[in-house]
Amino acid sequence: MALKTIDALDLAGKRVFVRVDFNVPLDEQGRVTDDARIRAALPTIKHAIQARAKVILGSHLGRPKGKPDDREKFSLEPAAQRLSELLKQDVILADDCIGDGVKKLVRDLKEGQVLLLENLRFHPEEEKNDAAFAARLVQDSGATIFVNDAFGSAHRAHASTEGVSHHVATSVAGLLMEKELRYLGMALEAPERPFVAVLGGAKVSDKIEVIESLLPRVDALLVGGGMAYTFFRAQGLDTQKSLVETDKIDLARGLLERAAGKLRLPVDHVVAAAFKEDAERQTLPVAETPAGWMGLDIGPQTARAFADEAGRAKLVLWNGPMGVFEMAPFAEGTLAMARALADSPGTSIVGGGDSVAAVTQMGLADKIDHVSTGGGASLEFLSGEPLPGVACLREA
Repeated sequence: MALKTIDALDLAGKRVFVRVDFNVPLDEQGRVTDDARIRAALPTIKHAIQARAKVILGSHLGRPKGKPDDREKFSLEPAAQRLSELLKQDVILADDCIGDGVKKLVRDLKEGQVLLLENLRFHPEEEKNDAAFAARLVQDSGATIFVNDAFGSAHRAHASTEGVSHHVATSVAGLLMEKELRYLGMALEAPERPFVAVLGGAKVSDKIEVIESLLPRVDALLVGGGMAYTFFRAQGLDTQKSLVETDKIDLARGLLERAAGKLRLPVDHVVAAAFKEDAERQTLPVAETPAGWMGLDIGPQTARAFADEAGRAKLVLWNGPMGVFEMAPFAEGTLAMARALADSPGTSIVGGGDSVAAVTQMGLADKIDHVSTGGGASLEFLSGEPLPGVACLREA
């Protein structure tokens, strides 16, 4: 994948529009509770500053719906404050992303200064990829270069992720975008072997395309989480009240047949009498689910087997929890997977909210070769789907 990148350009004195992903969680006081996405954008922002660019950042935050309190609830002010702390320099926050106020701030912007535009989604034209709005973003910012560093939004054809590329002469990838594509690309383009993929989460339907894309490429595909129970039902097991997508049983059966033994399922699981943190629970073989009970995590035997597979891999990719990670009694399988990838001597890649949360919670993120910032984007990329926010950056 031939990509133009920001470090190949002369940025001195130029206005550069950088699409970042500052869609960060905030507490009730409006403070950033997890700055991982802001930190992930620092290499690109610092590079632009050091190259003496006039840096104009654009991002969305949440899903504003035009309500009266949206301007306060979804303002990027907390992100601007945190970025200023991390950069150790002032970050100017505009009161909008287009308009006369933005034009004035841009006119006054000096080399090496950073301007953060207000939430792009305050304008519904952003998500509609409205051509006129995309043109305004470029015109009012005065940008001559577009840098997309928002991998987490690259699967969306929005005005700021794809539309603006049609209104500037130069569109390139940021350093985070390049890193995401390089690591995730390892799974699709001649992966080192053994290549092991670990997939979890609630539903097969969320990962169908990823499974179909990875099956021909992997040496082993380890499946945990709620999605495993649809495969169990396809094998004729009585899953009792465990989560099963009944309309996907035939699909699961077909995937098992095509997998030719590559697709590995849990052999034991933690079952509970109810979907509650304090519910009665026990660990049993997968074929032994008590009447009325449900499986909520992989068991220790499965965790060890999956960890052994990960330990033998030259490349291991993990996306999705092994159980109901938000409930402590059913989080151990996911935490065990986090430890396994941290200990793996091969290249390790982690994506997906709960998987990333597990390695972060355990302080293991720095032992993972790549922790992806993209949830839906990483899944679509691994499915082989073109990402609009990437396709517009490719060299002709």
